[in-house]
Amino acid sequence: MIMFIMKIPCEIVVWYVLPTIRKDIARELVENHKMSQTEVAKRFGVTGAAISQYLKRKRGENMVLQEGPDNAEYMEAIQESAARIATGTTDFADEVCGMCKLVKKIGILAQIYREHTGLEAPNCACKADITHILP
Repeated sequence: MIMFIMKIPCEIVVWYVLPTIRKDIARELVENHKMSQTEVAKRFGVTGAAISQYLKRKRGENMVLQEGPDNAEYMEAIQESAARIATGTTDFADEVCGMCKLVKKIGILAQIYREHTGLEAPNCACKADITHILP
Protein backbone atom coordinates (compact mmCIF):
# COMPACT_ATOMS: atom_id res chain seq x y z
CA MET A 1 0.00 0.00 0.00
CA ILE A 2 1.42 3.38 -1.03
CA MET A 3 0.78 6.26 1.33
CA PHE A 4 1.73 9.86 0.99
CA ILE A 5 0.82 12.92 2.91
CA MET A 6 -1.02 15.56 0.94
CA LYS A 7 -1.70 19.03 2.18
CA ILE A 8 -5.28 20.09 1.77
CA PRO A 9 -5.89 23.41 0.01
CA CYS A 10 -7.18 24.97 3.24
CA GLU A 11 -3.71 24.49 4.78
CA ILE A 12 -2.19 26.35 1.84
CA VAL A 13 -4.74 29.13 2.34
CA VAL A 14 -3.84 29.50 6.03
CA TRP A 15 -0.09 29.52 5.47
CA TYR A 16 0.28 31.37 2.17
CA VAL A 17 -2.94 33.11 1.10
CA LEU A 18 -4.51 34.67 4.20
CA PRO A 19 -1.35 36.50 5.34
CA THR A 20 -1.00 38.05 1.87
CA ILE A 21 -4.65 39.10 1.77
CA ARG A 22 -4.26 40.67 5.22
CA LYS A 23 -1.08 42.47 4.16
CA ASP A 24 -2.59 43.81 0.96
CA ILE A 25 -5.83 45.01 2.60
CA ALA A 26 -3.86 46.56 5.50
CA ARG A 27 -1.59 48.42 3.09
CA GLU A 28 -4.58 49.68 1.11
CA LEU A 29 -6.38 50.87 4.26
CA VAL A 30 -3.33 52.70 5.64
CA GLU A 31 -2.01 54.19 2.40
CA ASN A 32 -5.18 54.99 0.47
CA HIS A 33 -7.87 55.28 3.14
CA LYS A 34 -5.62 56.99 5.70
CA MET A 35 -6.55 54.63 8.53
CA SER A 36 -4.10 54.31 11.41
CA GLN A 37 -2.30 51.04 12.02
CA THR A 38 -4.11 50.84 15.36
CA GLU A 39 -7.53 51.13 13.69
CA VAL A 40 -6.61 48.51 11.08
CA ALA A 41 -5.37 46.17 13.83
CA LYS A 42 -8.64 46.62 15.72
CA ARG A 43 -10.72 45.81 12.64
CA PHE A 44 -8.55 42.79 11.81
CA GLY A 45 -8.52 41.52 15.39
CA VAL A 46 -4.70 41.46 15.53
CA THR A 47 -2.02 43.48 17.27
CA GLY A 48 -0.56 46.71 15.99
CA ALA A 49 2.77 44.88 15.72
CA ALA A 50 1.20 42.44 13.25
CA ILE A 51 -0.01 45.31 11.07
CA SER A 52 3.45 46.88 11.26
CA GLN A 53 4.99 43.62 10.04
CA TYR A 54 2.53 43.48 7.13
CA LEU A 55 3.35 47.06 6.15
CA LYS A 56 7.11 46.43 6.38
CA ARG A 57 6.63 43.32 4.21
CA LYS A 58 7.96 41.01 6.92
CA ARG A 59 4.74 38.99 6.73
CA GLY A 60 2.41 38.07 3.93
CA GLU A 61 4.75 37.99 0.96
CA ASN A 62 3.55 35.66 -1.79
CA MET A 63 4.93 36.16 -5.27
CA VAL A 64 2.18 34.17 -7.00
CA LEU A 65 -0.44 36.56 -5.64
CA GLN A 66 1.71 39.65 -6.03
CA GLU A 67 3.25 39.09 -9.45
CA GLY A 68 1.22 36.34 -11.08
CA PRO A 69 -0.81 36.72 -14.27
CA ASP A 70 -4.02 37.26 -12.29
CA ASN A 71 -2.54 40.01 -10.11
CA ALA A 72 -4.60 42.81 -11.66
CA GLU A 73 -7.90 41.08 -10.86
CA TYR A 74 -6.67 40.22 -7.37
CA MET A 75 -5.48 43.79 -6.64
CA GLU A 76 -8.72 45.31 -7.95
CA ALA A 77 -10.65 43.06 -5.56
CA ILE A 78 -8.30 44.07 -2.70
CA GLN A 79 -8.99 47.76 -3.41
CA GLU A 80 -12.74 47.17 -3.49
CA SER A 81 -12.62 45.16 -0.26
CA ALA A 82 -10.58 47.82 1.51
CA ALA A 83 -13.02 50.52 0.39
CA ARG A 84 -15.95 48.56 1.84
CA ILE A 85 -14.07 47.99 5.10
CA ALA A 86 -13.07 51.67 5.32
CA THR A 87 -16.65 52.86 4.84
CA GLY A 88 -17.98 50.31 7.30
CA THR A 89 -20.34 48.67 4.81
CA THR A 90 -18.86 45.26 5.61
CA ASP A 91 -16.45 43.71 8.04
CA PHE A 92 -12.98 42.27 7.60
CA ALA A 93 -14.03 38.61 8.00
CA ASP A 94 -16.61 38.82 5.21
CA GLU A 95 -14.11 40.48 2.91
CA VAL A 96 -11.40 37.89 3.57
CA CYS A 97 -13.84 35.07 2.84
CA GLY A 98 -14.73 36.75 -0.45
CA MET A 99 -11.08 37.24 -1.34
CA CYS A 100 -10.31 33.61 -0.54
CA LYS A 101 -13.14 32.50 -2.81
CA LEU A 102 -11.81 34.75 -5.59
CA VAL A 103 -8.28 33.33 -5.22
CA LYS A 104 -9.70 29.84 -5.67
CA LYS A 105 -12.03 30.83 -8.53
CA ILE A 106 -9.35 32.48 -10.69
CA GLY A 107 -6.86 29.66 -10.17
CA ILE A 108 -4.32 31.34 -7.91
CA LEU A 109 -4.86 28.83 -5.11
CA ALA A 110 -4.07 25.96 -7.49
CA GLN A 111 -0.88 27.74 -8.59
CA ILE A 112 0.25 28.27 -5.00
CA TYR A 113 -0.61 24.65 -4.18
CA ARG A 114 1.53 23.40 -7.08
CA GLU A 115 4.39 25.70 -6.09
CA HIS A 116 4.47 24.47 -2.50
CA THR A 117 3.67 20.78 -2.96
CA GLY A 118 4.71 19.91 -6.51
CA LEU A 119 1.25 18.35 -6.94
CA GLU A 120 -1.98 19.33 -8.60
CA ALA A 121 -4.51 20.69 -6.13
CA PRO A 122 -7.26 18.24 -5.21
CA ASN A 123 -10.68 19.10 -6.54
CA CYS A 124 -12.39 19.84 -3.26
CA ALA A 125 -15.38 22.06 -2.73
CA CYS A 126 -15.95 24.23 0.29
CA LYS A 127 -19.24 23.24 1.90
CA ALA A 128 -19.73 26.67 3.45
CA ASP A 129 -22.18 28.89 1.64
CA ILE A 130 -20.11 32.03 1.16
CA THR A 131 -21.52 33.02 -2.22
CA HIS A 132 -23.27 36.01 -0.62
CA ILE A 133 -19.92 37.62 0.21
CA LEU A 134 -18.64 38.45 -3.24
CA PRO A 135 -19.94 41.73 -4.60
